[in-house]
Amino acid sequence: MAALILPTLTAAFSFLLVFTPHTQAQTAPAPGPAGPLNFTGILDKNGQFTTFIRLLIQTQVASQITNQLNSSTEGLTVFAPTDNAFTSLKAGTLNSLTTQQQVAVVLYHVLPKYYTLTSLLTVSNPVRTQATGQDGGAYGLNFTGSGNQVNVSSGVVETQINNALRQQFPLAVYQVDKVLLPNDLFGAKAPASAPPPAKTPSSSGSSNETATKAASSPDHSDAGSIKSNAGFMGLVFGMMGLLFIGIFS
Repeated sequence: MAALILPTLTAAFSFLLVFTPHTQAQTAPAPGPAGPLNFTGILDKNGQFTTFIRLLIQTQVASQITNQLNSSTEGLTVFAPTDNAFTSLKAGTLNSLTTQQQVAVVLYHVLPKYYTLTSLLTVSNPVRTQATGQDGGAYGLNFTGSGNQVNVSSGVVETQINNALRQQFPLAVYQVDKVLLPNDLFGAKAPASAPPPAKTPSSSGSSNETATKAASSPDHSDAGSIKSNAGFMGLVFGMMGLLFIGIFS
């Protein structure tokens, strides 16, 4: 009996040695944690956003977006103007801005929340951007459209959102064919009111003062004339009196 059990156990043990490593080899490794999103890499891959990438890096907004993507629970939405959009700008449009204003323009293209194209049609306008609050400005965007067509307006320019470069939480990146110029920087400014005229010495005051003095002081030439007339009239009456005396005497 023992002679039969021993070969059986040996065979079973050999079976386990053969198939156990094979089973372990078939087990899939657990997925590692997802790496950080390469935001500028998404733009660079499409090949027509070199100017926008340069501005993102110069203003350090690219680093800010990367940090927020790793810490925010709301996600971000970016509107990326093409190189042709920047070429279409009037010469000197961006170079005339201060460094702080250029930062505001770039931040104006970023929403502090993840939006799909569909959800952009149901937002309450104006929608705040990452530039909202810069220098006390509103820096809001307005969205309109229907169906699959969505338009974005800054109050200065309006353009259609044409292409979704990425639409997966926590980052949505949409192509736009115009640079979104903030109304806070490029909108029509109210004409400055004219300064009040400088106060000058009033000539009427001098003439009024002169007239007052004239009215309050007697005119010596008129008084002399009155005295002269009174003397003449007295002489006339005196001669007439003598004449009447001569006639009736």
